[in-house]
Amino acid sequence: MKYKLIADASCDIPKDLAEKYDITLVPIEVRFGEDIYPQGLETKEFYNKIYETGLIPKTSMPNQFLFEEIMTPFVNKPDVHVIVLTISSEMTATIHQVEGAVQALKMQNVTYRQSTVTTWAQGAILVELAKFIEKNDDLTSVINKLDELISKVKLVAVIGDLKYLRASGRLSAAGAVMGSMLNVKPIITLAGGKVTNEAKVMGEVKALMYLVTKAKNRDKTFPVYFGHSDCPEMIDKIITKYGSILDITQKEQVVCDIGCVVGSHVGPKCYGLVYFE
Repeated sequence: MKYKLIADASCDIPKDLAEKYDITLVPIEVRFGEDIYPQGLETKEFYNKIYETGLIPKTSMPNQFLFEEIMTPFVNKPDVHVIVLTISSEMTATIHQVEGAVQALKMQNVTYRQSTVTTWAQGAILVELAKFIEKNDDLTSVINKLDELISKVKLVAVIGDLKYLRASGRLSAAGAVMGSMLNVKPIITLAGGKVTNEAKVMGEVKALMYLVTKAKNRDKTFPVYFGHSDCPEMIDKIITKYGSILDITQKEQVVCDIGCVVGSHVGPKCYGLVYFE
């Protein structure tokens, strides 16, 4: 059995891995004031625009017709099974656009799931699933693996400025208050598909140790996936300073840029890691 993997562009898979595993990304519109970018923006251009304009960008989920267009070439092909993985349904209704596309196409050879996460955690699920498919292409086994990965994936991240999450409605005003305190590093996770303000720690060192401690007892058959929004130096610091504690080497890990979609909601200077329990 052959597989076609599809995801919305919030998943932040590095381009080389998306190409290697033939993962198609459905674009998500980004808006800066009156300026609309239906295909999103390249990461560097996106963050430069945030710094230059001071605006908090907005995003719009991909519609049903975009999914129909991408899935049409594979409809009911006997030797191909399509797998679509979307951002958490608690954050946006993208999964319902996929459902509509599947129904409109009368598509039978498809499995679709909402990931319960987003950004590079969603990307990590897809990459690990693609690796599994290379070894075992049995349909039942592949779908079981997908569900297992969804259940085991964990994301923990330090937020540079909670105003972006608050403005986008991903975090309550009360939850955002702690981010204004001097030298407090707000730490978020995704619990039940929602953004949760998990902890507040004082200073960068304690923030880094919090991340490392969370991932210390992970399933080490999987790599650690690191992600950041325009602060690669923080990932270098984690890997260099705490690599021995995490039992990792730099070559074994995946470093992902948080792109324009999730970057619109977390802003610059967010960094963290994804691991599998």
